[in-house]
Amino acid sequence: MAGFRGRSAGPVEMPVVPHPGVTLVVEFGDGSLVVEDAAGRQQRGSLVAGLVSGAVHMRGENVACVEVRLSPLVAHAVLGVSPVTLDGSAVALDDVWGREAGRIREQLGDASSWEDRFALTDALLARRRQTGPGVQPEVAWAWERIVTSRGRVRVEDLAVETGWSRKRLWGRFRSQIGLPPKRVARLVRFHHAARRLASGQAAAQVAAECGYVDQSHLHREVLAFTATAPAKLAGDPGLKADSTAWPTHAIGETR
Repeated sequence: MAGFRGRSAGPVEMPVVPHPGVTLVVEFGDGSLVVEDAAGRQQRGSLVAGLVSGAVHMRGENVACVEVRLSPLVAHAVLGVSPVTLDGSAVALDDVWGREAGRIREQLGDASSWEDRFALTDALLARRRQTGPGVQPEVAWAWERIVTSRGRVRVEDLAVETGWSRKRLWGRFRSQIGLPPKRVARLVRFHHAARRLASGQAAAQVAAECGYVDQSHLHREVLAFTATAPAKLAGDPGLKADSTAWPTHAIGETR
């Protein structure tokens, strides 16, 4: 998790780079936050966003919030809803948690430090995780195979390795993770490539080392996920903020 507070004199607009996690944003204070997903749907205030595979934009003024990136393996337990019901969109946290959303917002606003806010959020997530449903072992194994390979596993082999039929794995994976395996593999590979671009590596090197056919293939994937080119993505302020908020974050190690 990470804490954010807007310090600019006016409204801020920032693209959100897609990543392989379910996003939970708990806003507190007097600011305003609006998130617009790839389909143009908008959500204001505290929200939950499922796995996304397209450009998302955030704008706000005087925003203060705690953002949590949840592994889809625990998202259902923590949120109380399956990631597939989110369908890559942002929904109001009140619609997911009810009164509990209002209570945590109030507690975060009353807390005197970020350490206290993180502790409050962590305790809530841990409690909800203990009482919620998990995913099937085969689905968890397929997810881990995808993330540890950084999206370069042959998804056709996953069904063979789990002992399930392709149809069964695809159906169970999507219903419990939120996206089908092939889409998740593309997202994981893109996220790894995006972080390398942000670190200053050349697009040609990133393409070769992340498993893309060539630089043009990388360009098409970046365009599909962000509606921008690799050179522009490398300097994206949202991606730069990610490297500061989660400097040692590894894909698949979200809570």
